[in-house]
Amino acid sequence: MNAQHIIGQMAPDFLLSVEALTVSFDGFKAVDDLSLYVDKNEIRVIIGPNGAGKTTVLDLICGRTKATEGSIKFKGTELTRLSENQIVLAGIGRKFQTPSIYEDLTVFENLEISFPRGRSVFGALTFRRDREVIDRIEEIAEMIFLKDDLEKRGEYLSHGQKQWLEIGMLLIQDPELLMLDEPVAGMSVSERKRTAELLHKIIKGRSVLVIEHDMKFVEDIAHRVTVLHQGKVLSEGSMERVKNDPKVVEVYLGH
Repeated sequence: MNAQHIIGQMAPDFLLSVEALTVSFDGFKAVDDLSLYVDKNEIRVIIGPNGAGKTTVLDLICGRTKATEGSIKFKGTELTRLSENQIVLAGIGRKFQTPSIYEDLTVFENLEISFPRGRSVFGALTFRRDREVIDRIEEIAEMIFLKDDLEKRGEYLSHGQKQWLEIGMLLIQDPELLMLDEPVAGMSVSERKRTAELLHKIIKGRSVLVIEHDMKFVEDIAHRVTVLHQGKVLSEGSMERVKNDPKVVEVYLGH
């Protein structure tokens, strides 16, 4: 048995492996030699002060920004060589800070338009609202607390419901990695609690990578927390470990 084979056996089987990732904008390193590993069925939360590079990390993973150096592997596939669309098809879904739903369509229609079969030109032309589609939409609507609102137009949903609908529009595509940028910003306390409940439900069979500032919500959801500062990992581990790390208190939690 050669050395390479032994190393291969010892290497953990991570869903997402980010290694030595760097991106420079006019000489400024927004992300600087960052390494991050996300397990299957894990909720990982990235926290840190404004300008720490949190959103840039998501931009790099989904291909919106191209890395200057380093590697991003998803299920062993190198993402830095793929287009944004290829990364979506590989199984990664991304939700931005502001909900982007179709306000003039109903909840049902928003979910239907996101159903995978309708996304290619051929799929869109041959798409039929059959039992499989209806069952899947109803299943997702129940998961995101909107089963009783399927006929309600997007514009009449509360801010929190719009956030849930957008998560549902990603879930219906069945990604294996879901990336959420400040999903509870602007939500009521009860909506934040239900969002935590939702995230714990959806990690069966997938992982979730979350950027968040609400520390109570982070405590409710995180399996592991990564703290970024100036584009580097400052600390990592359980929420308990991270919040008691003097470096984290000094640069982030103390303010």
